[in-house]
Amino acid sequence: MRNTILSYLFLPLFTGLSFSLSAAPNATPVPTTELTTTQTVASAADAQSARINLNTADALTLQKELNGIGKAKAEAIVAYREANGPFASVDELLEIKGIGNALLERNRDKLVVAE
Repeated sequence: MRNTILSYLFLPLFTGLSFSLSAAPNATPVPTTELTTTQTVASAADAQSARINLNTADALTLQKELNGIGKAKAEAIVAYREANGPFASVDELLEIKGIGNALLERNRDKLVVAE
C-alpha cells in the first residue's frame, strides 16, 4: 500500500518534470565579440562625422536630430544664419530667442561649426 501511495505521489511529479524538460527551448550560445582598436577608432570617427554642421543643416535636420528643438526653433536657427551669415561658434545659438544655456548644453555634443 505504501508503494502505491508513493507511486501516485511521484508519478505526476516525474511526468511534469519530463514535460517541462521537453518543452524548454534549446539555449543557443550567444557569440561574444571583442572590440579591436580599429573598431573603437572607427566608431569614434563615425560619432565625429555624425555631428550636425550648424552652417549647412536645414531646419528639418535640426528639428529631427536635436533634443528640444521643434519646428519654430529650427526655422529660427536657419533664419538667424541667413540674416547674420555663418555661425562662428556653437555658442552663437544663445543669440536666438528661445535657446538658452540648458538647451545648448543638451545638444552641444551633437553640433559642430564648419565652413
